[in-house]
Amino acid sequence: MAAVTATALPLFHLYGDPPDDQAFDFIHVETIASRSSVHDWLIRAHRHRNLFQILLIERGGGDMTFEAASLGFAAPAAILVPPTSAHGFRFRAGVTDGWVVSFTEDVAAALGERSNEALKRLRALAADPVIPLADSAEIKRLATLCADLHEEGFLAREGYRLAMRGLLALIAIEVVRLAASRARTGAVTLAPADATVEALRRLVEENFRKERLISFYAEKLAVTPDRLNDHVKRVSGVTAGHLIRQRVLTEAKRQLVFTGQPIHEVSYDLAFADPSHFARFFRKQTGMTPQEFRERRGG
Repeated sequence: MAAVTATALPLFHLYGDPPDDQAFDFIHVETIASRSSVHDWLIRAHRHRNLFQILLIERGGGDMTFEAASLGFAAPAAILVPPTSAHGFRFRAGVTDGWVVSFTEDVAAALGERSNEALKRLRALAADPVIPLADSAEIKRLATLCADLHEEGFLAREGYRLAMRGLLALIAIEVVRLAASRARTGAVTLAPADATVEALRRLVEENFRKERLISFYAEKLAVTPDRLNDHVKRVSGVTAGHLIRQRVLTEAKRQLVFTGQPIHEVSYDLAFADPSHFARFFRKQTGMTPQEFRERRGG
């Protein structure tokens, strides 16, 4: 999919709708065709601030932009899109269909720890967003759950909000099971998310543009920098500093690919002292300069 060179990466609630920062207890389900067909089967690169999405590809396929990468997909498959990630789709016109389930992550919290852990696990699995499905039974079960979710929302009968939460939890757990059974994860359990790492990720998301030092985050979490680094590495396999740098790098890639900002403006927007400092950081992380990266991605 060609890179987008707009001046900013659009932020939507649902695609085409204004952002809703106050969205809470929100579940929405629709067919892929219902929205993409009116946009010529092209969903341009954009973000959602507070929505997680699960796409079920029952028929057809296409290409996906995910952050600065381009990924192909074909039915049957599930696709995971976590909040704030840059994403877009070019579906095969007229032959692609399935479901898009969108939700704020608070909706399963009231259903108990296990369903909430499934949603947290989805966020981790979404680093590799396309999950091929192996057989017709897998796609049929997920499609039935999505259709039931759609019916509950459409009919709005007594107790439908609770029913929708329950169905969403089943969808989340089923996708986690399928993803976890693949060789790329090597695990079949719903491992509980680590509270410290989750808290660090939230803090980094809120502060990464200005705060790069581990000491800032350690103070917020009431631990020493060494203890925070040791804990994060033991749980996730990488240091706290790595998580911070990767979030900065992700934002840099987004702006280089999805906007027409001059590179010096990107560097200042990300609070680097000067463009040369930004270029050294980017080359160290990627092996290429920001300009080389932009050119390689067609920007």
